[in-house]
Amino acid sequence: MKKVLFVMMLCIMCSINSFAQQPEQKNGTYRVYCELVGTGKLFSSKVIVSLDFGQKSSFWTGNKGTLVDDNGKPLDFNSMVDAMNFMGRLDWKFVQAYVVTTSNQNVYRWLLYKDVKNDEDIHQGFKVNGDK
Repeated sequence: MKKVLFVMMLCIMCSINSFAQQPEQKNGTYRVYCELVGTGKLFSSKVIVSLDFGQKSSFWTGNKGTLVDDNGKPLDFNSMVDAMNFMGRLDWKFVQAYVVTTSNQNVYRWLLYKDVKNDEDIHQGFKVNGDK
């Protein structure tokens, strides 16, 4: 009896797991994720924010995901909520947030998603360091 119950529970768990892994497709869109990474600005209460799309990074090239203005100067935000409001206006949705403390500095990490029709829609509305 215990074996039958175990097999039934295993089948249920496998079916739930396979359902959760199906890609969401609606109106020809697909979901992309990014991580909003905020660090405190030195001698300021403001936050400098970068975006992590899972791109390859290198110690030698620096952080290419920092949000910048049209002149290439890093944007600073009053808080992570200010940065999220900026991204929210660009149709990014909040998923989860957590904080990592490194060398006595808090690094705020917020996971976001957006449904897009093509890869060009991902960067619509903002510039990051390294964009041409």
